[in-house]
Order: sequence, then structure tokens, then C-alpha cells
Amino acid sequence: METTQIGLGESSNKADRQTLAFIGPGEGLIPSPERLTKLEVGKAYYQLGKLHYDKADLDNAEINFIKSLECAELPQDNFSVLKILGFLIRIAAEKLETEKASKYISMSEAIVEDLASNLGSLNAEYFYYAGLVKSYKGDFEGASLDLSMSYKKSKEENDPDLLAKCLLALANNSLNKGECEASVDFLLQLDNLLKIINKEYLGGSMHMTFGKTYLAMGDHKKSLEHFKIANETLQSKKCWNLYGYILLGKGQVNKIAGSFERSLVYFNLAKEAIDSEKFKRLANLLDSEIHEVNDSSVDIYLDRSNRKVKERTLGVIDFKHRFVLLEILFLLAKNCGEYFDKEKLAKSIWKDEYNPLIHDKLIYTSVSRLRKLIEPKDNTETKRKYIIRGKDGYTFNPTVKIRFQMESRMSPGKAIANVDISSPV
Repeated sequence: METTQIGLGESSNKADRQTLAFIGPGEGLIPSPERLTKLEVGKAYYQLGKLHYDKADLDNAEINFIKSLECAELPQDNFSVLKILGFLIRIAAEKLETEKASKYISMSEAIVEDLASNLGSLNAEYFYYAGLVKSYKGDFEGASLDLSMSYKKSKEENDPDLLAKCLLALANNSLNKGECEASVDFLLQLDNLLKIINKEYLGGSMHMTFGKTYLAMGDHKKSLEHFKIANETLQSKKCWNLYGYILLGKGQVNKIAGSFERSLVYFNLAKEAIDSEKFKRLANLLDSEIHEVNDSSVDIYLDRSNRKVKERTLGVIDFKHRFVLLEILFLLAKNCGEYFDKEKLAKSIWKDEYNPLIHDKLIYTSVSRLRKLIEPKDNTETKRKYIIRGKDGYTFNPTVKIRFQMESRMSPGKAIANVDISSPV
């Protein structure tokens, strides 16, 4: 069988048989004497790369993964190469190196296409990597189909290690799709599986994904619990590459819960813990979060998804059971300087045609209650800070500095290649 050494600009040749040549030999695999040296060297570079990766040394991890890649021979090392490329994609994404990430994704896609053409039977590992490649490209529905097939086949092939990775990938993919309940279901299955097989790093990543998922669902208590377990699990493995992201997650939970001072402690601790020149994506996220929480010029901070408002002098105000008041507040705040008369308010808030017998009292009472909640206590009727009444109706003071909670940052799937350091490889 003809073999080909892979370079960073080459794709794979076709072959009938694939092996995991130097990342854990497959069942019955015995390397030939002429390949032994290259195989062992490639394996050593891979192990060094993984060690540096776990220790958050992304530069040396990248160097060793590339050296390992250069020792690979296609087509027999296709799956090994896909695994290495997965690490390189995650490193490039974290370092905000878009061109590198795109190159590695293209290489991965070419290998998957080659496997589809030449494998006699498409196995669980093929569908796993096919799903990952689709998720890199933002095709989450296609990724879900392939990963589901990998899930099914890994059970049939009795491969618990691959099944575990597949469950974590399915959970992350569901989170990317905004399907939090499905993500939790996959994570619970993985949690049960990890009670049988020992995969500490995967366990740490699982708890981190639990934390992110519960954060997206608004369950702050469970989110913090899982971030804590993730940290403990990874500490036991002496693995530090996710520490900054765990602190970021804890800070985000506290920020959303209204504990702004505590959130700043976590954000600043994360900033001190990471190498900002290497963990550029994380550093940018932390800078944005710190700026949002710490901007002293902001008069009022509005968090619609968690129904909380932070007023500069009053602190956090909970709107959990004040749905109408929150709707009025956001309507006015989103349209500062625009006046809303009774007709507009009736249509916008109550979705009804204005009827003075019904809406006059509703509007007056609601605005009055809203003012009592958000207006500083020393303000008088003649000097409202936020909600102003004029001859044309009510408006929000356009001179006030407002900040809206960064809802987009809390949603998944915004990273380069839709992956971060914690994503399964």
C-alpha cells in the first residue's frame, strides 16, 4: 500500500484500510520495522503536544502537534491526523488566528471526504469526525445527524471511549443550537458512562459544559455547582487550560444574578491567571465583561433575560414577577427620546386598541409603580431622572447612560470554528 507523508498544505490519498497508527495503536496493529522510528517519534511529539495543551502552553502545544502531524502517513493515519488537526483548530480559535483555523478545517474536511470514498464500511469514528467538521463550519443540523450516527455505531461497536466523546460533542452541538434541555440529556448520559470508564479530562469538560448549559437556562445554582466540580476534576489531573474559562463562567453567573462585585473578582482573577497573549479569545471576553460591569458612567443596567435591573444608587432591582413593568421599561429605554402616548402603550404593551375605560388606570398605575422601583429616592415629581412625561406621552430620558446586558455573548457558537478549548477532540 502506498503511503504519503502529510504536510500542512496537503490532503490525503485514498486507501481501503485505516489505522490509528501512532495515537494508541488499534487492536492487532503491529507497526512494520521501517515505520517504527517515525511512528514512535510522531507519538512522542503528540504526547508532548497534549501535555503542553493541558498545561495551557498553547505555543509549545502547537509546535509539537505540527511535528507530530509531519510524522503521519496517509492514508493509514487518517484518524490520527484528524485528532491532531482538532487540537490545532482549537488552539487557532483561542489565539484568534482565523486563517490557520480555516486551513486546518479544510484539511480535516478533505480527509473526511477521502474516508467517505475509500472506507469499506463507515464506522463510528468516521461519523464522529464528520460531525465535528460540520460543526466547525456551522452546520449544526448536519453535525447532529452524523454525531447521532456515531453515537449509535459506537454502541454497536462496543467502544465506550468514543461513545463518551460523542455524547460530549452532542451536548456541545445542542448548546450551539440553543437546545439546552437536549444538551443536559446528553450530559446526564455521559455522567453515567464516566462512572464506568475513567476519563478525568472528559469529566472536567463535561462539568464545564453542564455549567455553561445551566447558565444559559438561568439555573445559577446548578451552573456554579458544575463549574466548581469542573475545576476540582481538572485540578486533580493537573490540567490548567480550562481554569480561566471556569472563572469566566463563575463570573458570568454572578453577574447575571446581580452580584456584580463578586463577578468582578472572578473576572479579574481569570485575567491574572491566563497568558493574555495566547488566550486572546478569553482575554477579550474578560475585558468586555469587566468593562460592562465596571463602567461607572452607566446610570442603569438592564438585563432582560434574567429580569433584573441595576440602578447606580439603588443597586439591583428584581423584576421577576413584574412582567408588565419590565416591558414598559424596555420599550421606553430602547426608544430614548421617543414619546409614547396612551394609544401606543396600549398597542405595544397590552396588544390592544386603546380604551380609556380600561387602559387609563392601567397605564397610570403601571408607570407610577415603575417609577417607584427605578427612580432614585431623592427625585421629585418635577425632576424625574428616567421616565419623563410630556404633552405627547411618556419617554425615557435621552441623557441617561443605559447599558443592556450582552445577551449575544451568553449565546454559544460565537467562537472561531464554533469551538473553544473545552470542546471534545
